[in-house]
Amino acid sequence: MKLVFIEGPGKQESIKKYLGPEYVVFATKGHVRDLPANSFAIDLDNNYEPTYEIIPNKKTTVDQLKKLAQKADAIYLASDPDREGEAIAWHLATILGLDKDAKVRTAFNEISKKVVNASINDPQPINYDLVNAQQGRRVLDRIMGYKLSPLLSKKIHGKLSAGRVQSVTLKLVVDREKAIKNFVPEEYWNISAELNKGGEKFKADLVQYKDKKLEVKNKEQVDEILKVIEPAEYKVGLVKRQVSYSKPPAPYITSSLQQDALSKLKMTLSGYTKTAQSLYEGVMIKGEGKTALVTYIRTDSTRVSTDAQFMARDYIMEHFGKEYHPGKFNEFATKQGAQDAHEAIRPINLKYTPEYLKDKIDEQFLKLYTLIFNRFVASQMSWAQYDSLTVDILANDYKFRSTGKALIFDGFTKLLKPQDEEKNGINIPALAEGEVVVKNKIKTEQKFTKPPVRFTSATLTHEMEVQGIGRPSTYAATITTLFNREYVKTEKNYIVPTDLGIQVTEYLEEYFKQAMDIKFTADMEKELDDVELGKAKWQEIVDKFYTDFSKQLDYASQQSGIILQKSTPEPSDIKCDKCGAMMVYREGKFGRFLACSNFPRCKNTKNLNENEIKETGICPKCGGVVSAKHSKRGKLFFGCNNYPKCDYISWDLPLNRVCPKCGKNLFKKFGNKPSVYCQNKDCKYVES
Repeated sequence: MKLVFIEGPGKQESIKKYLGPEYVVFATKGHVRDLPANSFAIDLDNNYEPTYEIIPNKKTTVDQLKKLAQKADAIYLASDPDREGEAIAWHLATILGLDKDAKVRTAFNEISKKVVNASINDPQPINYDLVNAQQGRRVLDRIMGYKLSPLLSKKIHGKLSAGRVQSVTLKLVVDREKAIKNFVPEEYWNISAELNKGGEKFKADLVQYKDKKLEVKNKEQVDEILKVIEPAEYKVGLVKRQVSYSKPPAPYITSSLQQDALSKLKMTLSGYTKTAQSLYEGVMIKGEGKTALVTYIRTDSTRVSTDAQFMARDYIMEHFGKEYHPGKFNEFATKQGAQDAHEAIRPINLKYTPEYLKDKIDEQFLKLYTLIFNRFVASQMSWAQYDSLTVDILANDYKFRSTGKALIFDGFTKLLKPQDEEKNGINIPALAEGEVVVKNKIKTEQKFTKPPVRFTSATLTHEMEVQGIGRPSTYAATITTLFNREYVKTEKNYIVPTDLGIQVTEYLEEYFKQAMDIKFTADMEKELDDVELGKAKWQEIVDKFYTDFSKQLDYASQQSGIILQKSTPEPSDIKCDKCGAMMVYREGKFGRFLACSNFPRCKNTKNLNENEIKETGICPKCGGVVSAKHSKRGKLFFGCNNYPKCDYISWDLPLNRVCPKCGKNLFKKFGNKPSVYCQNKDCKYVES
């Protein structure tokens, strides 16, 4: 018997069917050994040595894997192909007492027969540089989280948390909100001319004065310009015609796929995470069973394998024609700092077209898979070709410009329309330099600059990527944590910091400037990348951080009293039954409660009862909003607001969150002791 350890049970069936009956595939469901939850477990006096333990709810799992390992003729550690997966493999090897240099590590960038068998037939030793990079990250996160969280709770209130990536991501949201509130709009004007030649009308925009860029700031400037251009002769200047090209977009990486899934498909963050993971692990295809459809979904590389490029070439030439393949393969630059450990996200086999899978897989899977399929195929197609025309029109010292383009060859746009695609047709008459055109009218338009836009989950992910904060595997989890901690909330699909989130950020910025510095956090990621490459030691990176951090921690701890003011209480529509004043919502040691706004004259308080449950959730059935309802007998339950189209009901509230342990949906139970729990009975994850 040959034993293969994997992480997620979702891909167990897919892998097993490729390996055959002599293999046993065992899913650990993530980590089985980690830093203990209830103690610091980092020896600050011994080179930051961590102490690991078997995760309490994984002891049965460990007993099972030990028994299986004793009977196995060969063992393969096939956890996910990333740093965390490498660390899990190392923990398994340690638990099983495997030789340090044993060739037991294998990983599947895609779950196909070819790759699974090739990986099993060529196992490698565990990559300890990858393990150390993950250890360094884990120790840094433990130090910052374990030291800062109690301090925040003491200085502000309640059970608060901080994190190396989490807190800097929160700062992005808070800084954006402050920029919006402090924004002062500036006036500017657009001036354009409607021109014509022989009855053919076209538009030109005022762009320059005496060959310098023109910025019109107020009505007075407009009036002065109009005095000159209204009576002026309009003469054709430079006429520039050229062929321009549009390159297809790169295949998806983690951040770009997540952004498009949220913005184009309107998926929730948790919905995207589960759907993408299922496409990688395997989905049920009618008539074929469970089949993995895409490569590994956590990647920051746009690279694709040569085999995949040939597969795309054959598909393009068969379905679109020879001219739609560029001849040589398209290559795309991967951003600086990317790990480039995996290929871009792409279909495993192009025989599974969206048309083929229609009505054979769940609609949500099909929508996301179609994005991935079309983006990959388009990335390997010919460039689009345009006939572009630019015409300058001179009115004394002022220059107007008219531009347009007409499609010559559609190339990749036959499959994937570019977001900035212009309408076909130039709509500019034939013009020659020096000829005079007729001015029909001048149009002026007053405008004001607009404030920055709040982040959505998609744009925040993009900003994290641009700033170099975190890694592909952490984006979704980090944003989810901010919601879980109630540091941010959603307003009209935008992420807004709560008063608590702002307070936490301001406190951390005051006392922990280095830890809250975006560039510092990004540079630390690069240093951890150096550990992965064998160029640095994780202990040195941790020590450099902790030397300054410990001083800041000591100073902040010595400051007396509550550093920040509590947030303004939220008003309610409930009257105090003792004095008649309106009651407000406040936060206490045991959560939210109602208190009289006339405090301290009136000290009346009330626990929140079923009538005050205003929290909403996400329907697992249709994706709609779930809110508190009452039956005819007055009993509380939660139902979908899309009723009667959707008849989903539950005694507990389904949250827009996933379990950090197993990825299943989380539910909130109300009552005297509210709690959040995982729907997966085998997981048993609970939050008080």
